[in-house]
Amino acid sequence: MTLAAVTYLDRVCISIVAPSIMRDLKLSQIQMGYAFSAFTLAYAIFEIPTARWADKIGSRKVLTRIVLWWSAFTMATAGAFSYVSLLVVRFLFGIGEAGAWPNAARVFARWIPARERGRVQGLFFAGAHLSGGLTPIAVAYLATFLHWRTIFLSLGSVGVFWSVAWFVWFRDEPRDHPSVSPAEADMIEASRGLPPGHAGSWREVLKTRSLLPLCLQYFANTYGFFFFISWLPTYLEKSRGMASVELALFAGLPLLLSVVADITGGLTTDALSKHFGLRVGRCGVGAVAYLLATVGMAAGTLVGNARLAGILIATGGALSMFTLAPAWATAIHLGGKNSGALSATMNTAGQIGGMLSPVVLAYIVQKWGNWSLPLHILSGLYLMAAVSWLLIHPERAEDDTTLLSA
Repeated sequence: MTLAAVTYLDRVCISIVAPSIMRDLKLSQIQMGYAFSAFTLAYAIFEIPTARWADKIGSRKVLTRIVLWWSAFTMATAGAFSYVSLLVVRFLFGIGEAGAWPNAARVFARWIPARERGRVQGLFFAGAHLSGGLTPIAVAYLATFLHWRTIFLSLGSVGVFWSVAWFVWFRDEPRDHPSVSPAEADMIEASRGLPPGHAGSWREVLKTRSLLPLCLQYFANTYGFFFFISWLPTYLEKSRGMASVELALFAGLPLLLSVVADITGGLTTDALSKHFGLRVGRCGVGAVAYLLATVGMAAGTLVGNARLAGILIATGGALSMFTLAPAWATAIHLGGKNSGALSATMNTAGQIGGMLSPVVLAYIVQKWGNWSLPLHILSGLYLMAAVSWLLIHPERAEDDTTLLSA
């Protein structure tokens, strides 16, 4: 949870200070959109290679490098002096953070019994979204007496402390950890459902059944998420007339509501999977949640009351996050010994959506002056994600009943 919290702390802060950055560096709205997307482009390019690297040398070393790197370039954002320098720094920031979540999935695949992965994934994302939801409020407060450059320096230092603590405490295999007894290690290894042997080939990952619809639904998820952490504050200001404390509160509301959605989504997907099988527990949860997210997002653009619109949009976003636990649990389950690489493939598809989201919105608003149109597009993507879940078959060839009920 702390890893997830630190990742979102550093990602979300730039959306709150974006107006100050644009003013100081004399950036247009489209240029700021590209600055948002520079991070995501790098993240998408280096996601799979970093995950495969972890499959070879372990997540302990790779996650330590990841967090130290991105923390350094979070602080380096404070030194941006032009549009080009900001693009370079945010691109390097994205290289550093690439692979963080697939590495977390790889850790869960080795440490968490299969029957508990949904709830653990839910708690992981809850930590991320709680941090993301509180960050706008905290940064808005800090911005009242600190320059945006100082804010980046302060937030970047948090990850340095985390990486040191992680390297000292964590071990890649439960059996290697000094606080894990042999009996506990035996229990974890018997119930985690990993095939014996080392990571397989890249060809095995690409041949995985249901990989394409799994990637499509995650494309929609991350496209929406990057709207929430990049342009939502500006949308609330320009289209809904919010300002000051009210603006900060509603900007963070989607992620705060997502904390509840993450936890309940994890509990729901595990419970339904245990009683009705993976098809209902994973795919049913994903399809229904995205369908409701479609309705919530569309309704948020149609109501006239600004606060009600903010609540509906936030609820739609949270419902999309209800699907994160089943999505990552499915990726771990289908990937098996390749869980890092397969989850990285899914997450890369998501990052492509995240890369497009800020730029597409900027061009749409510049051309048509319509802040509602990007949200209609997002509603359509959520509907596509609901259909995608109906095409996913999370069952592997072997019988999973023992793993889910053990």
